[in-house]
Amino acid sequence: MTAQLREAASELAGVLWREHTVYRERSGGVVIRGEHVRRWISLAPAGGRDEILLRAGRILDGGTTAPARSEAVMPLSAGTAELAAACRRLLAETAADAVAAGAPAGPGRKTDAGAARRPAKTRRPKKARRSGGRGRHTGIGSWIVLLCVGGVIAYHLWSIGVLR
Repeated sequence: MTAQLREAASELAGVLWREHTVYRERSGGVVIRGEHVRRWISLAPAGGRDEILLRAGRILDGGTTAPARSEAVMPLSAGTAELAAACRRLLAETAADAVAAGAPAGPGRKTDAGAARRPAKTRRPKKARRSGGRGRHTGIGSWIVLLCVGGVIAYHLWSIGVLR
């Protein structure tokens, strides 16, 4: 299966990008890296006998790869044209996700003319509400425990003669 993946990846890389690098992953899959478009595609064996898992993602600054943005399962017996169409769809989804997330424009993408790059706005996650919806207020059970502890302390002080 690895030899078939490698062969399919080599053909697919030639169809998708002029400049590319094809290499084997530790898990047995094959990665096609397009540095000039800052994208990668991974072909890995899927659950089925003749199925492969296609994944696509971005290449970040410094050459590291971001996690896969989109995935699809295709039969390995599909032709190069079908695999290329599926990969192009995944790459388009990845590019759309990157633009929505505020990723920097790569080569070939237009930016605002002369505009300074604005930092992406980050949303702070809302704090999870506690069960019961009471927030920070002390519950009745806590008051009972505090009264019992106060009673034990008062009894101890009374028994040693401080409170007589």
